[in-house]
Amino acid sequence: MKKKKPQPEVRSAAPPPRHSVNIRWWPWIAAAIGLFVVYEIYTPAINGRFVFDDFSLPFFSPTISDNFSRWVGFYRPLLMLSYWIDFRLWHTADQPIDAHAFHATNVFLHFLASALAALIVWKLLDWAEVKGRMRAALAVFSGALFLLHPLQTESVAYVAERGEDLSVMFYYAAFAVFLYRRSESITLLRSLVVILLFGAALASKEHTLTLPVLLLLTDYFWGRGGIRKNIYLYAPFAVGAAIGGAFVYRVLRESATAGFHLRDLTPVDFFLTECRVFWIYVRLFFLPFGQNIDPDIPVSHSPLDHGAIFGFLALAALIAAAWIYRKRYPLAAFGVFVFILLLSPTSSIVPIRDVMAERRMYLPFIGLLLVSCEILRRIKFEHVVGIGAAVLVICSVLTYQRSQVWADPLALWQDSVSKSPHKYRPRFQLAYAQFEHGQCPASAQSYEDASRLGPIGLDLLVNWALALECAGKWELAIDRLREAEQRRNDAHIHSQIAMVYAKHQHIPEALDELAAAEKLDPNYDVTYLYRGNIEELQGDRAGAAREYMHALRLNPQLQPAREALNRVAAAR
Repeated sequence: MKKKKPQPEVRSAAPPPRHSVNIRWWPWIAAAIGLFVVYEIYTPAINGRFVFDDFSLPFFSPTISDNFSRWVGFYRPLLMLSYWIDFRLWHTADQPIDAHAFHATNVFLHFLASALAALIVWKLLDWAEVKGRMRAALAVFSGALFLLHPLQTESVAYVAERGEDLSVMFYYAAFAVFLYRRSESITLLRSLVVILLFGAALASKEHTLTLPVLLLLTDYFWGRGGIRKNIYLYAPFAVGAAIGGAFVYRVLRESATAGFHLRDLTPVDFFLTECRVFWIYVRLFFLPFGQNIDPDIPVSHSPLDHGAIFGFLALAALIAAAWIYRKRYPLAAFGVFVFILLLSPTSSIVPIRDVMAERRMYLPFIGLLLVSCEILRRIKFEHVVGIGAAVLVICSVLTYQRSQVWADPLALWQDSVSKSPHKYRPRFQLAYAQFEHGQCPASAQSYEDASRLGPIGLDLLVNWALALECAGKWELAIDRLREAEQRRNDAHIHSQIAMVYAKHQHIPEALDELAAAEKLDPNYDVTYLYRGNIEELQGDRAGAAREYMHALRLNPQLQPAREALNRVAAAR
């Protein structure tokens, strides 16, 4: 008899494992938790004050209005549009400008950028064959680390640096749209979306010009297409990149703090210095301590100066290792290339006066996230969860503490002076903050300390004089103002001398200084404001009113003159 062939065993479909990830709901819960946590952590900064370059923004201009064209021009139009929207929504004419809304907008933009970072990492993990709950855990960790890392505080808590948050949000959005295409060949519609998002990123900040190179790197590194298969994207990109490059060149040519025209900082000097700064950035990512708004980094003028050669050799070794081991450790290798590429606009050969700034890590941060994912993917899932939770808790505490520092100019510059005690600018800014807080003797001392650290300029002398006058040392204040007069004999200096004299009842001397100011510049409005103050103190309300009206004819936006005129009119 013939033996029957064994029939294959029929098994019922196995139920999905308990740890399978339901992608329909968990990202939304993670995002909601992240949004709540980030606002809590940045609460000190959100409720804090404007600092440093915030006061150079258009809403502090005495002649600003809510006219759209006065805000949004050729330079970073989308960034200026965001400021205009905040100004229109939250500013009222009868109240001073509140920093709260501007800070809250920064935090929300940062949250959106972190969500996009998680989406980018999620896709690249799939390409690196990381699946299931490990993929979900690493993607959530990456987005959360981007959201909560203390290295991000300068970009988030500093209103003047909203360009980082806004431009990177558009940059990451364009990259995510590119990554999530359904085939190697990108469609015309998706290409158009990527190009529009790239344009929005460029219209927010110029360092996003690297996006076309990033997309090419991604295509060829992961074998997902190329120029031929994505001609609809790369052809317009070539034109756009050329236009963007011309615009960036124009900005650099006209900048006083960046470009090839800086005489005391050559491209070679800057490159050698950045070879050292590169490793400080990496250290701040993995060990975020010693953060400083104004770090004191000496410039390397030769390969041996401050050990620049060792930074260069280590960087070269890192690039070589990333290339050699790109197949064994694809996420780490790709992350290294991305990090270097996205950092290059601010840390390569184009000199920038400030050789290091924490905000420059905001865009390339995602490269180090990928390196971290490569390390963590090789650890057991339970350990990844524990390590990730511990890291995020530590980062949350550090970010909250750093947010407290950014909440107040006095705390910010005290922190910087403690870490850069031999640098002029932190000491000068500390003196200004102390004066704003009414700490006049301390302010005068800080200005004196600043005078020993750098060139004694006009601003230092005038501010120093005001601090001395406030501290009760008005004769020394006059001495400082006389020094300023020797440097620039103008109406402003004479009016400040007059103000000091008048406050200490030396009226004839004050009037003489105002006469000198008027002779130098008959159209300087403050001269007539101060003269009106003197007339008012002497009881001549009619004469005071004439001076205030003269000041307002020259400058209708001079609010102190308008308030003084109303005061005199009410008293008559």
